Amino acid sequence: MQIQVDTHTHTYASGHAYSTLIENAKMAKEHGMKMFCATDHSSAMPGAPHYWYFNNQRVVPRFLDEVAVLRGVETNIMNEQGEVDLHPSSYDHLDWIIASFHEAVFRPAGKVAHTQALMNIIKSGKIDALGHLGNPNYDFDFEAVALCAKEHNVAIELNNSSLKGGSRAGSEERCEAIARVVKDVGGYITTGSDAHFCYDLGKFEKVSALLDKVEMPSDKVITHTPQQFLEFLALRGREPIAEFQGM
Repeated sequence: MQIQVDTHTHTYASGHAYSTLIENAKMAKEHGMKMFCATDHSSAMPGAPHYWYFNNQRVVPRFLDEVAVLRGVETNIMNEQGEVDLHPSSYDHLDWIIASFHEAVFRPAGKVAHTQALMNIIKSGKIDALGHLGNPNYDFDFEAVALCAKEHNVAIELNNSSLKGGSRAGSEERCEAIARVVKDVGGYITTGSDAHFCYDLGKFEKVSALLDKVEMPSDKVITHTPQQFLEFLALRGREPIAEFQGM
């Protein structure tokens, strides 16, 4: 399946990634991306930047190397209540917010606890997508979370890094199962390279193959085109981004 938007990328600001935003943009263009989201880790992750980093993304041009840039964050799910570590002032400065489990922040606590945390953060209205749910360390009720995400227009991510086996080993079968459940309930899929080095940005060979395998309808893959991604942001209640009108 064609994918033109990468909604999960990192720069060296995350503390354990190795490229700049400009380097990411250059590789995004080379790899055929029309748009990508800058989603460095928020504060609870060791090495992550101060919240001013996210609030100040307004200084970043909306286009770099002719590729559209969304201002975002990968925030951490902190507890079963679905709280995240994003500073309250940051929400007004961001276009795109992913929430993810990370072992350094939320220690694995069992299927019931993970399901509760995911459903609570969905219902909070504070996040646009759930990141790398295939991680076997964080089992959850796939159907319950997929239904909740559909009801609240929250996208579920298919993460190319997870599918490559280099990180979150054991995610492959779970990602396929999650994708099938999301398809069955009519939910939305987003796609992220989770690039921590620019060469990986916009590479979706594993994700694209999985989407084809499960026969995911392209109108449910919000990263299929920039227009679909912007339509999803509007569905989420986001204000239009003037610079992207007509994409």
